[in-house]
Amino acid sequence: MSEENIPDKLPESTKGKKIAKGALQVAGGAIPFAGGLLSAVAGAWSEKEQEEVNKFFEYWIKMIQDEIKEKEVTMIEILARLDMHDKKIKERVKSKEYQSLVKKTFREWSGAESDEKRKLIRNILANAAATDLSSDDVIKLFIDWINDYSDLHFQVIGAIYNSNGITRGAIWTKIGKSNVREDSADADLYKLLFRDLSTGGIVRQHRETDYFGNFIPKTPAQRRPKGSGTKPMTSAFDTTESYELTELGKQFVHYAMTDLPLKIEYKNPLNENE
Repeated sequence: MSEENIPDKLPESTKGKKIAKGALQVAGGAIPFAGGLLSAVAGAWSEKEQEEVNKFFEYWIKMIQDEIKEKEVTMIEILARLDMHDKKIKERVKSKEYQSLVKKTFREWSGAESDEKRKLIRNILANAAATDLSSDDVIKLFIDWINDYSDLHFQVIGAIYNSNGITRGAIWTKIGKSNVREDSADADLYKLLFRDLSTGGIVRQHRETDYFGNFIPKTPAQRRPKGSGTKPMTSAFDTTESYELTELGKQFVHYAMTDLPLKIEYKNPLNENE
């Protein structure tokens, strides 16, 4: 459904029943497999308060319009950052592989629930056109991460980047969080966040490597003497163990958190109040 075919507002009428039913039938025609279901919904709603039904459709249409506008602005921002005089970039943008990345991104647009995530998507697609540091399979994984992780996950990734080993406690301070209790929901969420990023292959505990890049085994920890009680639990805001990004995590930062400079100046219509 194109933006020009979406009305700004449903027409006011005393025949709200017909408006709502007609809108559902139009939607059913646009989505064939949903026609039967929508017809059933139209029949059920026809007996209810139609003013509320019409308000729902107005909200639904506005939501679709906003999503289309965000997609348009994102593509404009990407093109404004690419040197289309560069033959390699021009061929890349026209390639089936790159178009596949764009389609995947827009199919999964629901993951861009914040403007920060929208910018991450923009950066990934712009850098995917301008550089070949990572394969398209890796870039598709980066797009999945936008859906899988929250803004807080990405704040932590940014705090770890270029820190050459930073503790969870230092990261918490670096992202501007205030002190919370160890038994709080925030502390549990923070520990869960690190489990997500660790199992996702984005971060790991800092390990020394030899000249060839092989990890050097850690020195075995000194055993606790018998009778000293249970081992204390590691704090969510531990200040001992350091963390770093994996190579995959570093490439994600390059693609998603590196904003290419503008090649063409333009006014962002999403910031109309500025």
